[in-house]
Amino acid sequence: MVHLPVAVADLAEALRFAYTLARSLALIPGVEAAGTTISAEDAQHVRHWVFCDRILPDRRRCARRVDHDGPCDPGG
Repeated sequence: MVHLPVAVADLAEALRFAYTLARSLALIPGVEAAGTTISAEDAQHVRHWVFCDRILPDRRRCARRVDHDGPCDPGG
């Protein structure tokens, strides 16, 4: 588990930043981008999913953004 504090203006900006960072690291072995969550520093027990995170029939997670339209996709 890696924790990387980042200062951003609001939840939407934090989601964009985390999405971009996770996608850029997704090809590194051991990185599970679809499991990315964000939280406020003073409320780390309240996490917001960045990706959909639904488990698909092949046991991979959906890699599309949280609350996406349309069907889930393991490739994003």
